[in-house]
Amino acid sequence: MNPISSNTDIGGRVKSVLAEIAAACERAHRSPDAVTLVAVSKTHSADQVVEAIRAGVRHLGENRLEEALPKMAAVSQLDAPPANWHMIGTVQSRKARQVLDGFSLLHSLDDVKLAERLSRFLVEQDRSLEVLMEINISGEMSKHGWQAYGWQHELLVRQALWDDVAHLLALPGLRVRGLMTMAPIVDDPEQARPVFKALCELRAALANDFPAASWSELSMGMTDDYPVAVEEGATLVRVGRAIFGVRF
Repeated sequence: MNPISSNTDIGGRVKSVLAEIAAACERAHRSPDAVTLVAVSKTHSADQVVEAIRAGVRHLGENRLEEALPKMAAVSQLDAPPANWHMIGTVQSRKARQVLDGFSLLHSLDDVKLAERLSRFLVEQDRSLEVLMEINISGEMSKHGWQAYGWQHELLVRQALWDDVAHLLALPGLRVRGLMTMAPIVDDPEQARPVFKALCELRAALANDFPAASWSELSMGMTDDYPVAVEEGATLVRVGRAIFGVRF
């Protein structure tokens, strides 16, 4: 894919990304309906978000609560079809309550402390929230989430993760729907394929051992590698630059 250099023709870019997703699904013998495009609108305006919605985007992803909440309010005042908002960035525990304000899915549940705090607020409000567990499957020190590198053969890594999953599934209000990961930034998208494959394998193992949860979602793949992620089983792809252009 060519780098994006302007913020024009969002509608055309949405069409192009959806075509890329469909082509990747065809290569993997999957239905395009099995993959949801989450357009990442970080640093982009409410007007640009509305343009994307009018072009067919129905799911928006934001990284920072302090930017997301006023933008969501601004978009709601504009003439656009309804859309679902996803929180995909790191959430500090002290800001957990704000995640309940209008987000349909939290991709980045990254530790037990945050899970417990969210659960407490959800119980207070008699609500539920769909969440994905953020998994550090690549082993990079810079990545957030549960450590899962080498889970297939490292007993201690597997046991720690399995123990935390059991704890999360017992927390009221939280509805675990699957896993999310951030692949390493690489020059060749094919270099990210083993990471996506490993997350898919982990999801299958967790679904086998914890069948009470749905484990239906795999959030993986961004602008530079989302076709590979789709080929490896992604159900949610988080695409920003290929839709909105470069961030300023």
